[in-house]
Amino acid sequence: MYRKIMVPVDLGHIERLEKALKTAADMAKTYNIPICYVGVNSSAPSNVAHSSNEFEEMIKVFAREQAEKYLLDNVTAVAYSIPDPTVDLDATLIKAEKENGVDLVVMASHVPGLSDHIFASNAGYVAKYSKVSVLVVR
Repeated sequence: MYRKIMVPVDLGHIERLEKALKTAADMAKTYNIPICYVGVNSSAPSNVAHSSNEFEEMIKVFAREQAEKYLLDNVTAVAYSIPDPTVDLDATLIKAEKENGVDLVVMASHVPGLSDHIFASNAGYVAKYSKVSVLVVR
């Protein structure tokens, strides 16, 4: 089975992540696998956090809340602050899976629309270029 699950988290859109969060938690509990929640934010002040330090603390609090909600024993949280998440998010997620030693990514997606035929989704990019298994939850 898998050794470690990575769950990318967008703190600005938590309401859209519930199915992916529950799926990852269920897998972690069933197979006793640690989860690493990964957040990516702008290094400049944003509507989510005013600083990189604030964002890092927010993602750690989120991980603790998930551990309590789903009764998980082994969770970690990692924050990445980058200049432009709209440009570098995909590469940062690929980098995060390598740096954190994960072998499964569980991430949320959205119902594809016209723009997805022109611009790839983040989940689509990660699924295509990742060297580990990726479960995209719609």
